[in-house]
Amino acid sequence: MRTTKDRIRQAISFEVIGLLLSVPLAAVVFGFDAGKTSVLGAIGATMATTWNYLFNLMFDHGLKRWTGSTRKSLGMRFLHAISFELGLMLAFLPIIAWWMEIGLLEALLVDIAFVLFYLVYAFIFTWCYDTVFPDNDARGQAKAVSS
Repeated sequence: MRTTKDRIRQAISFEVIGLLLSVPLAAVVFGFDAGKTSVLGAIGATMATTWNYLFNLMFDHGLKRWTGSTRKSLGMRFLHAISFELGLMLAFLPIIAWWMEIGLLEALLVDIAFVLFYLVYAFIFTWCYDTVFPDNDARGQAKAVSS
């Protein structure tokens, strides 16, 4: 299992890189004011960072209980990314509508675009992070499989 320090590093690096990519992209694609989009990004990143830490902790505990390891198969990585984004999407939708002063339907479209971006990004980031910073449990499983 990952340490608290490692989980914090993962959550913060995920959000910082995600913001650097998504905020300018959203401002251009949706024609939003860059300042308002930046604040929305900061709100979303704060929510997502908290959710990232809690969700990954719960997911890893559940995965460890269910399979005996925190090692994620390709299918488990898809489940991880989709369930993470759906939970965040539900919480972020009303904030998008309120802050950007748009209707819920338009906010849903913006939220879906963010989700699609972050689904791909979360999958790639988590895979890269797990490769660069493998946790002890997954590292032990990888050695056992290759032996």
